[in-house]
Formats: sequence, C-alpha cells, structure tokens
Amino acid sequence: MKKQHLAALQKVYLCLIFSFLYVPIAVMMVFSFNESKSRTLFTGFTLKWYKSLLHNEMILEALWLSLLVAFLAATMATILGVMASIGISSMKKRTQGMINTVSYLPVVNPEIITGVSLMMLFVVYVNIAHWLNTNPSVPGFLKFLPENIFGFGTLLIAHITFCVPYVIFNVAPKLRRMDVRMYEAALDLGCNPRQAFFKVVLPELMPAILSAFLISLTYSIDDFIISYFSCGTLQTLPIAIYSMTRKKVSPEINALSTIMFVAILCIILVSNALESRSYRKKRIKE
Repeated sequence: MKKQHLAALQKVYLCLIFSFLYVPIAVMMVFSFNESKSRTLFTGFTLKWYKSLLHNEMILEALWLSLLVAFLAATMATILGVMASIGISSMKKRTQGMINTVSYLPVVNPEIITGVSLMMLFVVYVNIAHWLNTNPSVPGFLKFLPENIFGFGTLLIAHITFCVPYVIFNVAPKLRRMDVRMYEAALDLGCNPRQAFFKVVLPELMPAILSAFLISLTYSIDDFIISYFSCGTLQTLPIAIYSMTRKKVSPEINALSTIMFVAILCIILVSNALESRSYRKKRIKE
C-alpha cells in the first residue's frame, strides 16, 4: 500500500515539475495564434503575427545575426574544446585537476562578471591601439591595429570564450572513458597518428562532440548579458527582444519564440534518434 502511495506521489511530483517547465511555453505558443494583442484573453485563431514577423526587418536582422554568431561560435568552440580536451587528457593527473578547475571557473562565474571583464579587455585593447596609432615616437610599421573593434568580432570572441568550457566538460569525460588500447591497436595495425585519430578516436567522441556543439549553439543564441557588453551597436535577438519589452511585448515575439522552440525541439529529437540508432548498431555488432 505504501509503495502504491509513493508511486502516485512520484507521478504527481513529476507532472508538477513538467507543468512548471512547459505550461508557460504552451501558453506562449497558444497566444502566438491569438487574433488580438491581449495577453490574457484569446479572441480567435489567426496566423497574422507569423506573417507580420516575416516583414519585421529589425527582428529578422537580429535573428540572422544571432544564428550566424551562434553557428560560428559553436563550431570554433567545439574545435578548440576538443583540442583542449585531448591535450588535457595527456597531462598528469595533478595538472589535469588544476586545468579542469580553471576551465570550470567560467561556468560557475556570474555572467555579469564575464561580460564586464571581456568589455574591459576590449577597452584596454582599444586604448593600446589608439596610443600606438597616435604616438609620433612609435614606428610606422606598428601603427596597423584597428581602434574601432566593438561589433561582430568582439561578439564572436565573447561567445567562443564562454562556450569552450561547456565543450571541454562534455568531451573530456568521454575521452577518459575511452579505451586507449584501441588507439594503440590502430597504430600497431599500420595507421599513423593522424589516421588513428580520425578513424578510431573521433568516431568514439562524435556523440559527445555533437552534444557539445548543440549546447554551445543553444547557449549562444540564448545569451543576453555577455552579448550586451560586447556587441557594440549590433543587436542580437535577446537584446532586440529586451528593447521591445521595454515598451510592450509584441505578439510577433510569441510567434518567433514558438518557431525557435519547435526548431530546437526538432534538432534535439533528430540528435537523440541518430544517437540511439548508432547505439543499436553497436549493440548488434557486439
């Protein structure tokens, strides 16, 4: 009897947790089809906010910038993070612990501190470049540094910076669990180190690499605070939405958020399907 009550409580608790997470999203999706701009009363079904979204240049430009920065940052962060994970795995345990602790700091560090520190770094660079370019005692061949750097470049650097630790903490555990003898066997069978890496190590790491890429992509699209301090005059999607909410939330935001939620959900489902398919193939081979 007690087990039945406990099972019922567990189900109720699980339903409450998922309701707390997904009911607000469901409400947002429903009101993206609302005929009026009301956020409390559903007056009728319409697709006009989705049509209006396609003609809103500010939102579309911000969305394109966010997607471009997210894709480039996630790609570069994944490459750097995988290389860093391989380098860390070859170190001694004590050194690995120190490097992992340093790598973990940006994850637990408040984003406001990361954003301000990156902004200060860029400001220091601007001051140094200005001094080199305007000081008559500096040789001419040193006066090549651009001064006005705030924009796409600083935004991309900032996103790569906070994405790399997430890649390391996704790839490094998989690398530690991998059997080193597989790599050594590939070398014994005639592969050079490069061939052994691409034919043995990389396929084993691919699920973790894909997961790290998707996490970096999601965090980059979602980021507001760090982007706010490093974007200059550009506007990413979260910054554009923030500037709109200072006046009033447009139903176009609900439509855009619905599209993004469905797109990310599809990516996750496809990723999980591919991973489970790969796992089943491995089980069949075994």
